[in-house]
Amino acid sequence: MQEFMVSEKEAGQRLDKYLSKYMQKAPKSFFYKMLRKKNIKLNGKKAEGNEKLQEGDTITCFLSDDTIAKFQEEVKVEKVTGQLDILYEDAHILIVNKPVGMLSQKAKKEDVSMVEHIISYLLESGQITKEELQGFRPGVCNRLDRNTSGIIIAGKTLVGLQTMSKLLKERNIDKYYQCIVKGKVTKKQLVEGYLTKNHNHNKVTISKVPSEDADFIQTEYEPLCATEDYTLLKVKLLTGKSHQIRAHLQSIGHPIIGDGKYGDVATNKQLKKSYRLQHHVLHSWQLQIPVVTEPAMSGISEKCFTAPLPAYFEKLKKDLHLQ
Repeated sequence: MQEFMVSEKEAGQRLDKYLSKYMQKAPKSFFYKMLRKKNIKLNGKKAEGNEKLQEGDTITCFLSDDTIAKFQEEVKVEKVTGQLDILYEDAHILIVNKPVGMLSQKAKKEDVSMVEHIISYLLESGQITKEELQGFRPGVCNRLDRNTSGIIIAGKTLVGLQTMSKLLKERNIDKYYQCIVKGKVTKKQLVEGYLTKNHNHNKVTISKVPSEDADFIQTEYEPLCATEDYTLLKVKLLTGKSHQIRAHLQSIGHPIIGDGKYGDVATNKQLKKSYRLQHHVLHSWQLQIPVVTEPAMSGISEKCFTAPLPAYFEKLKKDLHLQ
């Protein structure tokens, strides 16, 4: 027999989901059979599997240690070194400033992403144990391209992960970026279009007319400072599609400088030679949180979080006279 108490991090998920994380190799039919035969109980009572777990709930498995071990996979923890630039932290979430060059999530098995850095930080600071990772794994709520720096929200608990992911999905969080683009932009504007993604080439195209596979997008931009050659833009992302800002600005004739996928080749070549610029200049700069109705998350209601611009970005602003 084994008995587990549901922690704050694990609360909020269904019992059957928790069991499938704890015994990953077991088929769903096994859990429902054990629940039906009362070999797995919740708070000492018969359970169906669809119960939503609360902190402090007790799950009792009247199974041999050998049976449980047979269905378990070893929790693999990839400890990584590196200092997180933490902008905000509470019991449920982390808001961090992601550097250029780091993945938000793994693309390949051997990758080291922001997720691995966050889990390492939580393990090292004693906020989660290797055993707790069996039932819940912290994760990021939003993603940025590898070479886009700035704000990443991570859930330390299931409540944090679900609450912030829901706010982002429903577009209730205002997201602002800063970037430097080619050309002079003189006025604030809201642009709309239709985005189609080519999954084979990981590239998107923008059209002014709808098509079957296209997503409707909206991007708002406002010039903060401009010369005849370059403009520092503040961009509000109204819809959050892959490569949206980069492709949308390119489609209206103002590509982000340094962007090897959507940028201007001649401009990028010149900036690479003069400033050794190797990537696009785009930074997830600010988040405005709405009223949060989840009681556990009320501490972040109506707060604004800002990620300072990277040093290279500040230097480019100065050198290109965009202060």
